[in-house]
Amino acid sequence: MRRFLRRLVAAAGLLLAFTSYGSAAGIQHHLVIQVDQNDRQTMDFALTNATDVVAYYRSINQAVVVEIMACGPGLHMLREDTSPVKERIKHLIKIPPPSKIQFSACNNTKESMEKKEGHPLELLPGTTVVPLGMVRLMELQEQGWSYVRP
Repeated sequence: MRRFLRRLVAAAGLLLAFTSYGSAAGIQHHLVIQVDQNDRQTMDFALTNATDVVAYYRSINQAVVVEIMACGPGLHMLREDTSPVKERIKHLIKIPPPSKIQFSACNNTKESMEKKEGHPLELLPGTTVVPLGMVRLMELQEQGWSYVRP
């Protein structure tokens, strides 16, 4: 009987340890960073902030999703032909789960630029086009996402 109780207590302890670890690993934090300037320094600052946030939450065994949403002149940061940080972005979208950095682009801005320039725009791989950047920001904040604008 004693042996059984010891095994039961040991099994319960292991279960508690794994459950606690699993819970910590499953916590999701959400941050959206708006980039609305065609400025490398601003985008580098946003990318550094995103990278630092991911590193911090990894260090405490928690997950985070960071979205960088580009609109207006900031859309240049996610364009294949004009982004001065495209190699850095291509590296960041490969961050292994559970945390990730994702990129979104305002379709309203994209269509406006396409009309003005007279050709379709090619965005960086992994960029999600959203109908309207401001609506995206609003909806993410309504879902509890934290919002930052560098």
